[in-house]
Amino acid sequence: MNRTEEPAPKASVDETTASNRPALLVVEDEAAIVTPLVEGLERSGFDVTVARTGGEALQKADGIDLVLLDLGLPDVDGADVCRALRTRGDMPIIVLTARGAELERVLLLELGADDYVVKPFGLRELVARVRAVLRRSVERTQGGVDDQPQVIGPLRLDRRARRVWVRDDELALTPKEFDLLAKLAEDTGAVVRRQRLIEEVWDEHWWGPTKTLDVHIASLRKKLGDPRWISTVRGVGYRFDPR
Repeated sequence: MNRTEEPAPKASVDETTASNRPALLVVEDEAAIVTPLVEGLERSGFDVTVARTGGEALQKADGIDLVLLDLGLPDVDGADVCRALRTRGDMPIIVLTARGAELERVLLLELGADDYVVKPFGLRELVARVRAVLRRSVERTQGGVDDQPQVIGPLRLDRRARRVWVRDDELALTPKEFDLLAKLAEDTGAVVRRQRLIEEVWDEHWWGPTKTLDVHIASLRKKLGDPRWISTVRGVGYRFDPR
């Protein structure tokens, strides 16, 4: 964390009331990072719990609104913790990583992370990322979800329960994979532009590599069991084609 930058702006009154303060779990073992990070996040309107190992993180994750997960933990690899947390549901996860390879960061997103921040990072950037991911999480779970599952041939998509079946087999999708499939299935047969998918499934201010979209599409095709469900329209985007 860059400790020389200006402090993050204080949260507004409605963000800091006891009932509205989001609960964050910071999974980080370096005291030099934990102390200023917790202080900055609490000033910004969050309640913060700290876990210094992967095992402790799994014990403290219940009731948490978002996890900030460092990869360099003393007991287990942070990627394994990310995978374990994702099996519990749709809890948002932001990975804190010093690893710079784009491919590795894309693979982290494939494990189920909602976003990542590369060290050293600034508090303002991190707070903006946290609020954006929390906002998308609320919109995903509370806003305008269809009551009835959408049936497309052998595929059944239940947006309210966030579950997908192909015939009688339920698919194990990450949150981003589900959101991507739901967006493509809104208008079957129509081309959805790449930029629109990135803005609506990730964020309009997404700073990560656009390659992550292609990786998620490839994973979706594999899980659907037939790559022809999703067609690539070169230079434009993707089209969901009912089988």
